Amino acid sequence: MDKLLYGVAYYDEYMPYERLDKDIQMMKDAGINVVRIAESTWSTHEPQNGVFDFSSVDRVLDAMHAAGIQVIVGTPTYAVPTWMVKEHPDVLATTAQGTGKYGARQIMDITHPTYLFYAERIIRKLISRVSKHPAVIGYQTDNETKHYNTAGDNVQLQFVKYMRNKFSSLDDLNKEFGLDYWSNRINSWEDFPSVVGTINGSLGAEFAKFQRQLVTNFLAWQVGIVNEYKQEGQFVTQNFDFDWRGYSYGIQGDVDHFAASKPFDITSVDIYHPSQDDLTGIEISFGGDVARSTKQSNYLVLETEAQAFWHWVPYPGQLRLQAFSHLASGANMVAYWHWHSLHNSFETYWKGLLSHDFEPNPVYNEAKTIGRDFARLSPQLVNLKKTNRVAVLFSNEALTSIKWFGFNFTSDKKYNDVIRWMYDELYKMNIGCDLIDPSVESYEGYDVIVVPALYAASDALLERLNQFVQDGGHVVYSFKSGFANEHIKVRSTRQPGLISEACGISYNLFVEPKNVSLRDDPFEVGEEQNQIHTWMELITPTTAEVLAWYDHPHWGEYAAITQNAYGKGKATYVGCYTSSAVIRNVLERVMKEAGLWGTDQELAFPIIVKNGVNDQGKTIRYFFNYSDQATSFINAYGDGTELLAGTAVSGEQTMVLEPWGFCIIEQ
Repeated sequence: MDKLLYGVAYYDEYMPYERLDKDIQMMKDAGINVVRIAESTWSTHEPQNGVFDFSSVDRVLDAMHAAGIQVIVGTPTYAVPTWMVKEHPDVLATTAQGTGKYGARQIMDITHPTYLFYAERIIRKLISRVSKHPAVIGYQTDNETKHYNTAGDNVQLQFVKYMRNKFSSLDDLNKEFGLDYWSNRINSWEDFPSVVGTINGSLGAEFAKFQRQLVTNFLAWQVGIVNEYKQEGQFVTQNFDFDWRGYSYGIQGDVDHFAASKPFDITSVDIYHPSQDDLTGIEISFGGDVARSTKQSNYLVLETEAQAFWHWVPYPGQLRLQAFSHLASGANMVAYWHWHSLHNSFETYWKGLLSHDFEPNPVYNEAKTIGRDFARLSPQLVNLKKTNRVAVLFSNEALTSIKWFGFNFTSDKKYNDVIRWMYDELYKMNIGCDLIDPSVESYEGYDVIVVPALYAASDALLERLNQFVQDGGHVVYSFKSGFANEHIKVRSTRQPGLISEACGISYNLFVEPKNVSLRDDPFEVGEEQNQIHTWMELITPTTAEVLAWYDHPHWGEYAAITQNAYGKGKATYVGCYTSSAVIRNVLERVMKEAGLWGTDQELAFPIIVKNGVNDQGKTIRYFFNYSDQATSFINAYGDGTELLAGTAVSGEQTMVLEPWGFCIIEQ
């Protein structure tokens, strides 16, 4: 891209009165240079079966083009119109909870031939109409696409075909998945039952993997159609979302981000996060790292919050901090959902850049300063290239397997909690990360790979990790790693299976810790932070150095955290769920040993440092203050230019960051 994009989602169809010209003028005043339209209004564009009305799209495209604002057009396939369900009620997804009911979005079966027929028709009608319009720069296929738990008879039939292609015989399937248990053995393909009610974790997890493949196929299908009309210079993308905990939290279990992103020209994401006193920037960084890593390239933020909810209305300065935080992770676009607040229906109080009165407000006024700075600094900040020496390995298969076989009967911890337990501390130490998945076969360029709770993993993946250590890399494993193969079949060796030799440990007992700490507080974190919780493995070291032993009258003979030299590298194994302070100390030790402790690490949260190289080959460093107190740091990076103020900066100069403030230094 040749410039930064600053945008909003815009729905002229939702407006309570005519104000397109007024909106466009306010957008131009705010520096908005791109809008996203059309992805949620199928029933407006096709009010009856085969009756099309794109007048609202036409008028917005014409008006935006006249104003010099570019447009991303979405395919409106994620919310089906009433006439379709009335004529074909079976297009609604059948899930474990039964037949779907009309009303919400994302309720259809994305494999249903009737739905696909109508979806293809509306895509072709819309995209063929808009593709040559000079305002259009790209397309978004569908919206935050997932499989919506579709599991009806037609999906079950497809799953049986998938399994027949994967396994050469039913005997192989029965043996690998342990289906003799509770008489679940399948003796004829014709007898293959629906897996909706299965108690077999291997079968259930394989179905979840199959459902993710449905999403990959569906999106690739849409991309293929759009590509038939796409003009030179236009792009196709999809706005992936994340595990939702009231905000964007972790890996999305219903989509394989790496596989699904392949057909797209650029990856896009929707990132929502806590604000006000809870703003840390972690979710912005995590979502950006995932998006950038899918293609090792810059990405777009198609949705993030402006005001949104009452507890997300940003403090003064936070909207700016958030916008530039996206750029610092490699985003080339920041766009708000949405321009205007809605006056009806489900998301009435998910407020946009403008409030319900459509008048300027403090958030909008702050957005105007962002737009000005994006335009002014675009040549220096667009296409930021980032090179990280640390990767966090995540796995959809591990996520699903831990849903089946979690930590203990009382814990609410999930796979994404373990990822965030480790990732968050790397972020706070200013360790730049990529997020990689098992499909990444080469670890060249990385010095450290952090592996949270890799419960289900193929032999080939674990052997690649062993080889990485042997060749001189450092792996940090958490508990519950290496236990089962990719089909959640528990390995019949001492745990942690294939990585035992590299880790220099073994164990065959694990328990829920109660009143357990680490002996002698080895990381000097204090009594409260020295406690462990949720899960502990009773580790016997073979060749490993013990970094921490359990402190308990019965479990005290076992190791808790170890490190082992293996070949030219090292493997660290954390066999229990510790406090954030302990895992931070473990990770800090590893980074120092790997030679990754530098000037950035002399600063720590709430000062966050992000850096990269711009199109001119110059280093750009962002320094963010994620706190309500002014803070300062010594510029230990040499002479440069602070881009926001346009002033020279000397080495060893004291830089002051206002509450929720930041600076950008080019060198």
